Amino acid sequence: MNILLTGVAGFIGFHTANALLDRGDTVIGLDNLNAYYDPTLKEARLKLLRKREGFTFIHGDILDRPVLADAMKGVDRVCHLAALAGVRYAFDHPAEYIDTNIRGFFHVLDEVRVQNVPGLIYASSSSVYGGNTKMPLAESDRTDDQLSLYGQNKKDNELLAHTFHHLYGTHVTGLRFFTVYGPWGRPDMALFLFTDAILHDRPIRIFGEGKMQRDFTFIDDIVAGLVASIDKNYPEEIFNLGCGQTEELMSYVDAIENACGKEGKKEYLPMQPGDVVRTESDLTKARAMLGFEPKTKIKDGIPRFVEWYREYYEL
Repeated sequence: MNILLTGVAGFIGFHTANALLDRGDTVIGLDNLNAYYDPTLKEARLKLLRKREGFTFIHGDILDRPVLADAMKGVDRVCHLAALAGVRYAFDHPAEYIDTNIRGFFHVLDEVRVQNVPGLIYASSSSVYGGNTKMPLAESDRTDDQLSLYGQNKKDNELLAHTFHHLYGTHVTGLRFFTVYGPWGRPDMALFLFTDAILHDRPIRIFGEGKMQRDFTFIDDIVAGLVASIDKNYPEEIFNLGCGQTEELMSYVDAIENACGKEGKKEYLPMQPGDVVRTESDLTKARAMLGFEPKTKIKDGIPRFVEWYREYYEL
């Protein structure tokens, strides 16, 4: 297939593009290479992608409608991963999140309608579950108690996609990602921050007094679910993509310390605004409809990140 992938220089976008190219798809990658985090990491990912046959890069923004329209011409699918990610950054930059994550998403969705693209697969988030404390979290559960602007953005995306499907018959699949980690990961996420701190003898800042629990999902498993969603192209669906089990945050820290070969100094801090205590994905629907079966546990996935980190930063 010929696939437009927005946010191609991002963590998930980079890995997804490689998987699609590996199987012979053509990928048009669109990214504005913004400075939300270190652009040199995005450039390094992009440098590898540019070497791949079947890959074309367009330096552009989803808020630039003419550029987006040109990039989308003749594609079989749009895989929309471009967004301002993360709960905490949104706390101080709400206007940027509304522009990129809501107005930008509308541009993508509406252009899919205008060009009659056969299918749109887009990134949602486990953050949409907000204050829901029922575990595990299923796609049919309530998502009307938002605790973060980011979660609200992603819920708005799901509602807008539903409306476009209802009005125009647009094929839309939303994927609720649960705490994705792995090589080439984002510098603002816990795995990167903790590894960087441990290897440079700085304290680890552990929020929620270390009592939080997360459904940590390795990047290869997320990509498998994404590719399956692109292929299935259901008329309208929402899927959880997680590991399907919850780990204590301190177990995660232990695994990082083991992979780094040293213990980190720890600074325990209160919960940050917008965070939740626990996430756990119910994968019943994704298993049945996507054949989704996560394979990587943190004991195997974390060492792969630490190995990449040492190599990338020449430690």
